[in-house]
This record gives sequence, C-alpha cells and structure tokens, in this order.
Amino acid sequence: MDPQNFSNHTRWHPTFHFFVLPVMLINFFWAVVMFVKAPGWNSGWWIIVSLALAMLTTFVRTYSLKVQDRLIRLEERLRYQQVLSTALAQQTSNLTVGQTVALRFAADEELEELVTAVVAGKFARTKEIKQAIKNWRADTFRV
Repeated sequence: MDPQNFSNHTRWHPTFHFFVLPVMLINFFWAVVMFVKAPGWNSGWWIIVSLALAMLTTFVRTYSLKVQDRLIRLEERLRYQQVLSTALAQQTSNLTVGQTVALRFAADEELEELVTAVVAGKFARTKEIKQAIKNWRADTFRV
C-alpha cells in the first residue's frame, strides 16, 4: 500500500459506495417508474419505502462520519495541548470541525506553522490546508 498523501487520502468503502448506495438509488427510481406505469396506492407506497431506505442509507454513513469527526476533534485538541504553545492552543478553539479534521494530517513539526496560518485566515478551504501539508501524517483508521 502506498503511503497516504493528499492525492490518495480519500477513503472509499466499496461495499457502501459501489453496491449499497447504488442499489438504494436504483430501487427508488425503479419504484417511481413502476408508479408511472401502474399508478396506485401500492406502487405509491413503494416510492415512500424506497425513499426511506435511501435516506436511511445516507444517514448511516453520515452519522458514522460525524462520530469520527468528534473523535478527531478530541484527539487533535489533546495534541494541540502537547505540541503547540499555550496561547496558540487556546486559539484553536475557534477552528471549525473541517479545519481540525484537515489539520490532523500535519506532522507535529509543521503543525504550529499551519495552525498559525489557519487562525490568521490564510486558508479559505480545508482542501487548501491539506495541500499545504509537507510531511503527511496518515490517518488509516477513517472509514
């Protein structure tokens, strides 16, 4: 496996992204097609059930990502206390979740420089933070 970096850090879960999600979407559109072909209460109900299943599928994914973001935020706050100066560590409470999640890839040696730049507003998007990282610190636990 190649070392993780900006170009390959996005995680795809093949079973979810290439099977479950497409099946749920196809199921919804198929229910709509069946309703158009044969309108009625039964085919209308299947649209609702299919939509509920598609929504449930996306909620399952987004809820787990939110939990991971909360854990990353906690881990990074502890890391900030250990690596950064006290004044700078206190300023990190103003970082957004996205900024904190992006900064987790920065090695300890460059963390202070990057946090200072983020706090100063030099990066508008999290993608820019990730691209500015020179020494990538892999996160292989994210699902």
